[in-house]
Amino acid sequence: MKKINILIALFLLIMGNGQTFKYGVTGNFHKGSIVGVHDVSKGAYGGSLGFFGQWSLVENDVFDSAWLFITPQIEYHMGGEIAKAEEDIFGVQKFHHDYVAMQVYMKWFFHQGNMKRDVFLFAGPRIEYLVRQERKVDPAYDLAYFKFNKDDEVKKFGYGVSFGVGLKVSQQFEAFLRYDRGFSKVYPNNDSRNTYNRMLGVGLNYYWKENWW
Repeated sequence: MKKINILIALFLLIMGNGQTFKYGVTGNFHKGSIVGVHDVSKGAYGGSLGFFGQWSLVENDVFDSAWLFITPQIEYHMGGEIAKAEEDIFGVQKFHHDYVAMQVYMKWFFHQGNMKRDVFLFAGPRIEYLVRQERKVDPAYDLAYFKFNKDDEVKKFGYGVSFGVGLKVSQQFEAFLRYDRGFSKVYPNNDSRNTYNRMLGVGLNYYWKENWW
C-alpha cells in the first residue's frame, strides 16, 4: 500500500508540474499493408487520430531547452490492405482492419548544449487491439487461395515498433514522418509465413497546452 501511495504521489507531482507536462492531439495519413499473405498487395490508404501526453526527462528552463521526452499516445488506426490477383479473374480483394493502438515514444531533439534544434527523432514499442474487421472478396477467391493464405481468422492483439523523424513547425505544431512495423502475426492460422502489419505515414501533432516558462 505504501508503494502504491508513493507512485500516486510521484504521478501527481509530474502532472502538477506545468513545465514538464504537455498534451495534445495527433493524426496521420498513411499507406499500410499486411506482409506475406495476399497476391499482389496494393496497400491501403487510411488515417489515425489520437491523443498524446509528453513529459520532459531532462531539465526544462525558460527557453524550452528540454531535448529528451517520453511521449505515450493512444489512437484509432485504420489498417489492412487491398490486393489484386495477378490473373485478374477474382477482381480486387479488400481487407479492412481498424485498431485501437498505443505507442510509448522516446523523443530526442538534436541539440548543442541548451540550444535545441527543431528536428527530432522518436521511437518506441507499439501495441494494438482489433476493433473492426471487414472483408470483401470474391467467394471463388477463398476457394482458390485459402490453402495458401489461411486468412480466415485475424488475431485481435498485436505488437511491434514505431519510429520516425519530425520537425517543430511552431510552438503548437509538429510535422512528422512515421513507420510502424509489426512483430506479431495478423493471421494466426497461417503457419508458413510471418503475416505482419506495416505502415508509412505523414502527420501532425497539435499541442493543446503549452508552457514555455
